Amino acid sequence: MTGQQLKNSILQMAVQGKLVPQDPNDEPASVLIERIRKEKEQLIKEGKIKKEKNPSYIFRGPDNLPYEKVGNNEPVCIADEVPFEIPNSWEWVRLSNIFSVLNGDRGKNYPAKSTLTSTGIPFISALNLNGRTVVSDDRLLCMTEAQYDKLSNGKLIKGDVVVCVRGSLGKHGRYPFDKGAIASSLVILRCHLSEEILAEYIMLWLDSPVFFSEIKKYDNGTAQPNLAAKSLEQFIVPFPPLSEQQRIVNKINEAMPVVAKYDTTHSKVKELNETFPEVLKRSILQWAVQGRLVPQNPTDEPASVLLERIREEKQHLIKEGKIKKDKHESFIFRRDNSYYEKLDEIERCIDDEIPFELPVGWRWSRLGICLDVRDGTHDTPRYVSDGVPLITSKNLSNGQIDFSTAKLISKEDSEVINQRSKVDDGDIMYAMIGSIGNPVLYQGNDDFSIKNMALFKQIPNGMCMNFVYWFLILAQSDMKQQASGAVQSFVSLGYIRNYLIPIPPLAEQQRIARRLDSLFNSINALRQQ
Repeated sequence: MTGQQLKNSILQMAVQGKLVPQDPNDEPASVLIERIRKEKEQLIKEGKIKKEKNPSYIFRGPDNLPYEKVGNNEPVCIADEVPFEIPNSWEWVRLSNIFSVLNGDRGKNYPAKSTLTSTGIPFISALNLNGRTVVSDDRLLCMTEAQYDKLSNGKLIKGDVVVCVRGSLGKHGRYPFDKGAIASSLVILRCHLSEEILAEYIMLWLDSPVFFSEIKKYDNGTAQPNLAAKSLEQFIVPFPPLSEQQRIVNKINEAMPVVAKYDTTHSKVKELNETFPEVLKRSILQWAVQGRLVPQNPTDEPASVLLERIREEKQHLIKEGKIKKDKHESFIFRRDNSYYEKLDEIERCIDDEIPFELPVGWRWSRLGICLDVRDGTHDTPRYVSDGVPLITSKNLSNGQIDFSTAKLISKEDSEVINQRSKVDDGDIMYAMIGSIGNPVLYQGNDDFSIKNMALFKQIPNGMCMNFVYWFLILAQSDMKQQASGAVQSFVSLGYIRNYLIPIPPLAEQQRIARRLDSLFNSINALRQQ
């Protein structure tokens, strides 16, 4: 349950009479409603407010169902309008029975925004409401005394409740200043009794789910959410005795700080639940490539022998014309407790590039040395309605290829592309442009081509490709940081080929890969629970 859901649940209990106990000594709500009615009649006589054309009166019938008499009409059962049962001391009322709903001035004297300033008499809009009050910040615009005097409607007094009826429907707050005016998107709810708690209870009701259920009934459903003041007047309100209103508000004021703390804690837990698996995954991968995940076996063939075998296999493939010769063949070795790289017959110390020490039997290498790293086409072949899937970064997700979203190219174009970058079983695809990374260890024999991809192909008798896959997952953040491009981010094939990789003995690569597969299957299973 989120903090907002908990708040909604508490507010729903409050307006249903389930949050605090009823007191049989409380003056019933019907007496309070009658007192409000008499006060309104007096104000009508004094010309301070207008008389309602068809006042509403809601009462319980002999069958204990709610009935409403509007004006001189016969009473009608409104049980279908009442969302829940309320205690016997409560009453259902229309909002207009207990508060006047006042529109703003929408005539020729309505001030243009260009004439408003940062000082003067506040002229408030929905931007200034925060659910409790009117926020006095740089978004609060003000009018002059002359502009205020010209307005015939929508003038605020301290303690008024302001509600948005256009755009952010239901957004509200109490007005804290002595005078002001409302923009056309707002209305004023004004109570004619001096009881402060009435406004506080209505504010609570405005926060409750039952109020937003009423909004759904009356919202006109246009592109700009809109609610007429006349419609707001018809909202049905569960109305407690005055003393119980005070108890409810007091209890809510006690509960909301606790709800706020709960919401903060819930958000932190949610964030932890969302990020922890990835943090844990990265930590496990980091341990794996540092030789800390599985035990070393001194009888394993050392990585130096594996790298020499890869070098010999590559020379054989070069002679056969199957791969191109490395222009700058790298050889990394250790001497005098430092790391050196021999490149183009020149040796240089690379201690500042080495991120961590390796176990005995491991070696550092470049990805382009221990693997055949190619790139797919960067051209855009002609798309056809019936052809071969062209896989890009958009089609890679969670270690899988989504063929259903791939565009199609002709068989002829596919054959041209695949002369250079055909994906075979056991190869790894790696997005170089856009969503960089998302490696996929391909297993299958589907007919497709790739675009804007790095393709990692195993040298015969070489690396464990499952180990390489997990290493590329770990390296993804570095690749993304290296990415550049004004229009679309990309990482160069040269950077990928020159990226350092720790090489364990082949047998240990296989043990690491099996252990990682097992651990991440368990983590993914936990995330799905």
